[in-house]
Amino acid sequence: MDITLKQLRAFVTVANLGQFTLAADKLGSSQSAVSTLVRQLETNLNLRLFDRHTRLLRLTQAGIDILPVASRAVADIEGMVESSRELNALRRGKVSIAAGTVQAALLLPPLINAFSKLYPEITVALHDVAEKAVLDYVANGTADLGVGTVPEEDTDLVGTRLTTDEFLVVLHCDDALVKLPELRWTDLAERKLIGPQRGNPIRDRLESELARNGIVLPLDKTMQEVALPLTIIGMVEAGLGVAIMTSAVVRLATSMGLIVRTPTEPLIRREVSLIQKQARSLSPAARRFRDFLLKAVH
Repeated sequence: MDITLKQLRAFVTVANLGQFTLAADKLGSSQSAVSTLVRQLETNLNLRLFDRHTRLLRLTQAGIDILPVASRAVADIEGMVESSRELNALRRGKVSIAAGTVQAALLLPPLINAFSKLYPEITVALHDVAEKAVLDYVANGTADLGVGTVPEEDTDLVGTRLTTDEFLVVLHCDDALVKLPELRWTDLAERKLIGPQRGNPIRDRLESELARNGIVLPLDKTMQEVALPLTIIGMVEAGLGVAIMTSAVVRLATSMGLIVRTPTEPLIRREVSLIQKQARSLSPAARRFRDFLLKAVH
């Protein structure tokens, strides 16, 4: 018995549409070719699947019984073919991800290394950019994925939580604030502050949370705005001020002999998400990398 996928697909399509002409149009074939495929299937099964009349085409009882089995077989085979295409794509895939410089330096490299060991033929391109640029890279398609914070009003991008950062203060070891038993946000009111530029999602989150809790820090007037976290850390090390950053920099700051303290009243956090464009479908390689990252950090 030599039953083929073409025969089964032709039978299922004719049965669902009720006409050979409509089935032929859907299958991109001729009516005679579709009719031949159905007759071949009937011969292979030794069953009559349709009662044919001049203007009427009707499934026989055998056709009614066979249809759900044939439909499942077609769906299963087509699913297998699609899966094989994705597996083949994973052997030659490429995925790009954009992240702020701290996540690009400290969070992602070991994860990319672990992924590359599982999928050595997939190339992962890492864009280390300013935090604000992450959203632009994902929105314009330069990167498949991003790591950062999606503004609440953004409807083009969607984020899935990777981890949570706490806002903290980075201090020189000689700073008097180090000796306070508890550090509050209001203790920073008269200090020279260093932090991210306006428009940076981290800065926006900080300002909104401080305002929501009724805490006034003259950030626009007193904060030295810097684009890159490493520069901020270097300025604190040189004694130029106190930095407001997030817990992503703890390893970097402590390795340079600086002190990190988490202000209370309130404790401010932000979600760090894996970002993708809402209306853009990811490639099989990008989907696999996304799923790997989400599983690895949770």
